[in-house]
Amino acid sequence: MWNEPTKEQLAKIPKLYETEKTPLRDKMIYLHFFIGGCDWYIAEYDGDLFWGYAILNGDFDMAEWGYISLEELKSIKIPPGFEVDCDLYWEVRKASEIEKIRMGNHWSETEEPKNDSSRKEETDDARIGYCNRRNY
Repeated sequence: MWNEPTKEQLAKIPKLYETEKTPLRDKMIYLHFFIGGCDWYIAEYDGDLFWGYAILNGDFDMAEWGYISLEELKSIKIPPGFEVDCDLYWEVRKASEIEKIRMGNHWSETEEPKNDSSRKEETDDARIGYCNRRNY
């Protein structure tokens, strides 16, 4: 992995489930990893496991919130020597402020936020949906 995140950077990211009650639009994104048409946006971290938003091969229809392994990101290598990179110039900001996340979630830039109860359901649904697909 190019530009692997430092221990200091990782220490600033909330632990898994720490932002569970935060609506998806309001989640802070602390790191951005990328390679080719793939992007991973990180909101939570604990040990080897991240939780965030993944867009693979530029496919916004299949992009989703879920768990991401740091070790798996490190292991991705594409000949003739490309590796996943951590964005050196990334600035922490809300998910709703990131164009690619808005596109994948079909959020408009000026969309009025939903009431808190339906926004919480979006967060819960994203976690439950992932676990159901993975049989956890």
